[in-house]
Amino acid sequence: MDGPDYFIGVAQQALWILALAAAPVLIPALLCGIVIGMVQAATSINEATLTFVPKLIVVGICLALFGSAILMLMVDFTQDIFARIPEITR
Repeated sequence: MDGPDYFIGVAQQALWILALAAAPVLIPALLCGIVIGMVQAATSINEATLTFVPKLIVVGICLALFGSAILMLMVDFTQDIFARIPEITR
């Protein structure tokens, strides 16, 4: 097992897991922010809580729906990393 290539592969896998874990929360929050921004632009209402509260609700709903899947994804990755430790020490 080649050292630098191995760690680059682990870093790439970690970034991919990070993207998969963050997407179910960030994408709906982004879409909610865009819709609310368009409503604010159309109505000229510039209230800070009008953007914060709906995004908070959307993020909470997404975490309730996808939280267990995100957690299992991270647990599997962590177990895989710990299982690879004996290969590194050879």
